[in-house]
Amino acid sequence: MRYVDRLPCAIQEEKHVTIPMEDGVKLSARIWRPTASDAEPVPAVLEYIPYRKNDLTSTRDAIHHPYIAGHGYACVRVDLRGTGESEGVLLDEYLEQEQSDAEAVLAWIAEQPWCDGNTGMMGISWGAFAALQTAARRPPSLRAICIASFTDDRYADDMHYLGGAMLSDNLAEAGTMFAYATCPPDPAVVGERWREMWRERLDAARPWVLEWLRHQKRDGYWRHASLSEDYSALRCPVLASSGWADGYSNAVTRLLSNVDVPRKGLIGPWSHKLPHLGEPGPAIGYLQEVVRWWDHWLKGIDNGVMDGPMLQAWMQESVPPSTSYEERPGRWVGEPSWPSPNVGESVLPLRDGALGKPEERENQEDRVHTVQSPLSVGQFAGKWASYNAPPDLPYDQREEDGGSLVLQTEPLAERMEILGAPVLDVEVAADAPVAQLNVRLSDVAPDGRSTRVTYGVLNLTHRDSQEAPEALEPGRRYRVRVPLHSVAQAFPPGHRIRLSLSTSYWPLVWPAPEPALLSVYESGSTLTLPVRPDDVPEDKALRPFGEPEGCAPPAVTRLSEPEQAWTVTRDLVDYRSVLDIVKDRGLQRYEDTGMETGLRACEKYSWIGEDFGSVRGESAWEMLFGRPDWDVRVETRTVLTSDRDAFHVDATLDGYEDGRRVFSRTWNEQIPRENV
Repeated sequence: MRYVDRLPCAIQEEKHVTIPMEDGVKLSARIWRPTASDAEPVPAVLEYIPYRKNDLTSTRDAIHHPYIAGHGYACVRVDLRGTGESEGVLLDEYLEQEQSDAEAVLAWIAEQPWCDGNTGMMGISWGAFAALQTAARRPPSLRAICIASFTDDRYADDMHYLGGAMLSDNLAEAGTMFAYATCPPDPAVVGERWREMWRERLDAARPWVLEWLRHQKRDGYWRHASLSEDYSALRCPVLASSGWADGYSNAVTRLLSNVDVPRKGLIGPWSHKLPHLGEPGPAIGYLQEVVRWWDHWLKGIDNGVMDGPMLQAWMQESVPPSTSYEERPGRWVGEPSWPSPNVGESVLPLRDGALGKPEERENQEDRVHTVQSPLSVGQFAGKWASYNAPPDLPYDQREEDGGSLVLQTEPLAERMEILGAPVLDVEVAADAPVAQLNVRLSDVAPDGRSTRVTYGVLNLTHRDSQEAPEALEPGRRYRVRVPLHSVAQAFPPGHRIRLSLSTSYWPLVWPAPEPALLSVYESGSTLTLPVRPDDVPEDKALRPFGEPEGCAPPAVTRLSEPEQAWTVTRDLVDYRSVLDIVKDRGLQRYEDTGMETGLRACEKYSWIGEDFGSVRGESAWEMLFGRPDWDVRVETRTVLTSDRDAFHVDATLDGYEDGRRVFSRTWNEQIPRENV
């Protein structure tokens, strides 16, 4: 990252500005804008998230908001209702209230004397969701959006459910927001009202996982704020990005395919990070691209921002398996549209216990294979959405393959590149009413090491419908389709492409209620690969990205060392296995405000042998805020277990002031399983 100390415009900063909502609640904003905007109004860009602008995101915010402001924009960073120094309470994600507030914020911004009436929205993750969902409501001032790591389908392609199966991130993200939604405001900003505001948040708190478990199939809860329900609702230009190591790798191409507005897509090798901070690298000069986007759509500058390909993607080269990469070797490729005329299909049949050649499809026999995976398949799966810290990418797949049905090609005679979503069409039967089919695609080197390239999941009760799943009839054959996550990957000559099928993928995916024996029939079953030539001439003409740059963040003093861990253990006496994840930022002080913060999150996933009723997930958070005369701590803990019939949630919330517990509440609830 190159820090820029000279910008085209001198800027000024307002650290706490209140924005009134219709019901009287005031949201807290931090604003960077050109000094000259008092006399010469400029367009404004909003980032709208719940992660505390004055401390926990202040370092990140200081890199890009002053940078964009210094190029002639008012950047407005707003904490959602009930977070940071904003009044009210935050009860769930993406509620109608949240989006109504966003519209009110945009209207307020457009009316300010320093704004020329044109606005944009930008953000990553929640901020990208907010921008996309708000844009679909068509607020009059909003001219364009810039979004990273997002989804347009809250049920089928988010951290809650995948292919109708529940992700463990459903618990992990609920644990995250259980903590964030109960943190206190800063007394140095809101004054003596801080305790009243904090108590209001604590009193209103509940474990969000309870609500998410009450909606185990696609219903109105998930359809709300999902652009996929009506793509025509989006009428403003969009610059969309993500990374192949992120959980949101599918949404960029899906958006390019379905919306009818000026649009550009960008997918790098990155985890859940903005492209100028991208890990694994290479990171790019994303902020320069963002400024060009705003210059064109908010200022009307004819700068050629829409020239070149609709999609630029990082074609990843083969690498040995690792839980973390500093860089992913590869190259940028460009597509004029999506679906792309450069991408074709290679259809590989399941044949003789292997992946056959396309020309062998006509001669498939009706051979059958069976698989019943141990619960240990998935312990090296990594995280649904990688953050590249702690190391959370999938490890060598050979151990996972020991409990899977494995079919693979012969060593490749020629290099093969794929770009898009592989699809498995297969005929199966199960001996239980609820069963999973988990599908992995791996790059197998000549020495046997196996690197997972992509994967897909299908709860077989969702084979025909996400809205109305139906239990399986044991022994009956069903033809199903399993799309895998989109990816760009090169397979070198001499390597094999491996397809691995398993009936469990825990703890990435919560297991079915009981073990299931799955029969897989070869006849008519195929793996379709989205094959792209490796010599598309237009790739060589791509405009190179600049070096990552931004403004220097403010000084932060580290008071204790961070800790990161990702540990798998197994006791061969009682057969208890555990995955322990620790993310501890350590204690640090923000020198510009004197605020000291600490954040420690621990996730634990455990099971005993092949006892499906023993699976257990736990998310525990500790968040600390303080100054010499102020000390507050929030502790949350959520435990999720299940049996054949129900999920069980046990949760606690404790608030401490000056070391004394001032709030405590416990939840113990049971929610029936619905074919999950």
